[in-house]
Amino acid sequence: MATENNKARVLSLDLLRGIVMVIMALDHVREFTHYGSFFADPTDLATTTPVLFFTRWITHFCAPVFIFLAGTSAFLYGLRQDRPQALARFLLTRGLWLIFMELTVVNLGISFDITLSLHILQVIWAIGLCMVCLSGLIFLPKKILLALGLLLVAGHNLLDGISMSGYSPTAILWYLLHQSNFIPLGTDSAFFVVYPVLPWIGLMTLGYLLGHWYAPEVEGARRRAWLWQTGLAAVLLFVVFRTLNLYGDPRPWAPQPTLTFSILSFFNTSKYPPSLLYLLMTIGPALLFLSWAERRFQRVEGFFATIGRVPFFYYVAHFYMAHLVGVLGVWYAGRPASDMVLSAGKFTQPVLLDYGYPLGVTYVAWVLVVLALFPLCRWYDRYKRAHREKWWLSYL
Repeated sequence: MATENNKARVLSLDLLRGIVMVIMALDHVREFTHYGSFFADPTDLATTTPVLFFTRWITHFCAPVFIFLAGTSAFLYGLRQDRPQALARFLLTRGLWLIFMELTVVNLGISFDITLSLHILQVIWAIGLCMVCLSGLIFLPKKILLALGLLLVAGHNLLDGISMSGYSPTAILWYLLHQSNFIPLGTDSAFFVVYPVLPWIGLMTLGYLLGHWYAPEVEGARRRAWLWQTGLAAVLLFVVFRTLNLYGDPRPWAPQPTLTFSILSFFNTSKYPPSLLYLLMTIGPALLFLSWAERRFQRVEGFFATIGRVPFFYYVAHFYMAHLVGVLGVWYAGRPASDMVLSAGKFTQPVLLDYGYPLGVTYVAWVLVVLALFPLCRWYDRYKRAHREKWWLSYL
């Protein structure tokens, strides 16, 4: 019975991770295929449509769940180690490895620019740096970790009024911590800090603490109750704070000319960096899902669970696949394939301003990309499970 319970726990985490990874691909396929995607914000209420807004909004669940569960996975990995120092060493080395992979392999998949002139710091960089930080934090008592995680997640919006400009060392440090920014390095190179890490460190810390609920000695019914109660509390806090515009997001909602757009405004929270309300809006339902799904899904070989067990492999592969679809798109439109080589200059010159297809094409391309990736993910998942003795597989 204990073995079955343990399988159910692991499967629920893999299942949630796999679902958000599949949803994530929709946003990135959209960026490579949808008309005007490189120069228009799909959450801008002045220019968006409800369908386009939803296409972007549903993918908001991906990064928070991905980072949150990375913390949980770190705890579960630590359960299999003899000493906490072994976990700390793994987090430190894997974190540095992920940062390196972000700046090389992942960036190449995003840009197809072999000169790597644009250095994009996105979710893999954030996970890597969070792991480096967590490698030291795991030695702190749980109460201090909880206080620190809540302080970073709930308190970082107090810093929203601090805005820096220029490229001094202090300003660049602030961009890395809390202010997304584009940093040119001469005329042919740039850093684009998409994911400032301060709140993400707090979120991974809370995810690490969530792992304690999945320890072998915790009864399943108790864990499910905790997940349900915490998730419901997060959702209710989001509704109350957002309704009253009390705190937690630099962009308050406001009534719009139509009910539909008023609803869009209500859910249009800030991601860069992720506001408290953004995280409550996404992590709350994720916890509810974990509580609900734990006893309802048992297929270890299921579609989403398979993808969820190889998240980094899927993440890297999906960018190359989505970008290849973009290359085919510009070719079909009669444009040179080089238009889809996203050098640093492409982000300052509107080369792709008039490129793209209707949103329906994006959805079809998304489905095809995910279906094409699944056999690769299934092969790699089976390879990993058949070769658990290969230590390097835990880094991929």
